Amino acid sequence: MPSQTLLPVLVLCVLLLQARGGYRDKKRMQKTQLSPEIKVCQERPKLYLCKRFCESHRDCQANNICCSTYCGNVCMSIL
Repeated sequence: MPSQTLLPVLVLCVLLLQARGGYRDKKRMQKTQLSPEIKVCQERPKLYLCKRFCESHRDCQANNICCSTYCGNVCMSIL
């Protein structure tokens, strides 16, 4: 009898975890928090810039900064 209740209890636990966002979303949110040196971009980037991802200003070329946009952290020109 206890083995028959184990599977429904496990399924219920998995469904509740997914309904709350799950464990993976918590890890993802910790990764996406901005580092102190990355600020939100002042202007909306062109679509092609969404392919130039960065984690800090050192990842970008000269005259570019790493800033946060709707598509992630990207390198944008400061000129």
